[in-house]
Amino acid sequence: MADQLGPHFDDGGDVLLIEAKAVLARRPYHWAKAHLILSALRHRAAELGERARYVRADHYRDVLRPLLDSGETLDVINPTSWGSRALVQEFNIPTVPSRGFVSSEEFFQNWAAGKKAGTLKLENYYRHWRDTTGILMEGFQPAGGQYNYDHDNRQPPPKGASNLGLPAPWSPQEDDIDAQVRQDLREWVDSGEITLLGREGPRRCAVTHAEAREALSDFIETRLMDFGPFEDASLLGDDVMAHSMLSVPLNLGLLDPREVIDECVAAYHRGDAPLGSVEAVVRQIAGWRDWVWHLYWHLGPEYVESSNYLSAHEPLPPQFWELSGENVSAACMKHVLATVGDTGYAHHIQRLMILGNWSLQRGYNPQELNEWFTDAFVDGTPWVMPANVIGMSQHADGGLVATKPYSSGGAYINSMSDFCVACPFNPKVRLGENACPFTAGYWSFLHRVEPLIRGNHRMAQPLAGMRKLADLDAVVEQEKLRTHW
Repeated sequence: MADQLGPHFDDGGDVLLIEAKAVLARRPYHWAKAHLILSALRHRAAELGERARYVRADHYRDVLRPLLDSGETLDVINPTSWGSRALVQEFNIPTVPSRGFVSSEEFFQNWAAGKKAGTLKLENYYRHWRDTTGILMEGFQPAGGQYNYDHDNRQPPPKGASNLGLPAPWSPQEDDIDAQVRQDLREWVDSGEITLLGREGPRRCAVTHAEAREALSDFIETRLMDFGPFEDASLLGDDVMAHSMLSVPLNLGLLDPREVIDECVAAYHRGDAPLGSVEAVVRQIAGWRDWVWHLYWHLGPEYVESSNYLSAHEPLPPQFWELSGENVSAACMKHVLATVGDTGYAHHIQRLMILGNWSLQRGYNPQELNEWFTDAFVDGTPWVMPANVIGMSQHADGGLVATKPYSSGGAYINSMSDFCVACPFNPKVRLGENACPFTAGYWSFLHRVEPLIRGNHRMAQPLAGMRKLADLDAVVEQEKLRTHW
């Protein structure tokens, strides 16, 4: 499959690779995402040489049915989505256990056995994995005495800085395969066969295992030191900050996640990286990434289809589909939407506390938002977004993934970025022409969902503060009528 392209998926023998155009035609992918998928597939075929049978078709079925009818035998490593697994089952293709994750599906099932869905918390799973594997453990105790250094990894960006002062992140050298991918995508767009989001640009992420290894080495050498402290910070002049951007090669199956963990832990033991930064990487990969993968299967396809606890039904606005920022005044939203349009990338806090926070406050339909995040981001996959968007970001599952809605006013954005400096809205103002749409939106959101969340003990203090606002009705009416943001 197109996300199983690294050497850890190779068991020898001949390999069938299918480039199915209908996958790109089904929904509008970002330019950069479509390029990465096709480039990675074609580069893998080139690496495999005579072992590869590379077939281009509209649909997988157009290839699989004739092959199987002719007596060919196929097997596949268990795919990563409900749809792909249904396709494999439809053709009775034998599977071997899934790969590309730190822990097996059996490991998670054994841990989750007997637990209610709402008790399957990330921190508990992460600690169980650490205890079991001994990673970053000193005997029976976590290295440094703590399992989690998240509290220490919330530093705002340096005052007055336009960037973190780090070297530019690793970038690839495009080749003839990339050139052909560009030509094909342009032709398919021009002919109306596919529709793509955002804008065409240079390839920024790895599409081979060798490139992914280079990107990993570069991250450890130049960015890992600063990753932990500034993982939640944003700057207008530094869209990558100290993030690794390894989610793309990981989700394409080019890089084994244990490679990343082992290399980062080795850097800690050599004294080349602080424990807080290394633990943050381990938690994001072995904790969060594995956890949302396992939840995807544990909760089932109905998790996305039926989750709308906060009764959010508003359609996504045109600005999300345009991805230009031209019709947006709020500096943070303008910048992040434009950056996603240019690159298909934004780091996790920009996704959660800007794009997600905005969508939560305005009641955008969580299913539509989930599809948008999957298609608009270069690392978006059917398995990675549900727990992130439906659960963590939009609280549409009522608290299965996160214990409270993740919403905040403009004060948080102001403290963790320089976005508010040149913004026409004031993060301290909730009423009037210069009222910050995040600050006003926060109180309007609490007012709207108060009947649904008043029993949540973590929301007791914010709701008490809301009830004390003398201008609450005016703020709610202002946000209901807001057209300029």
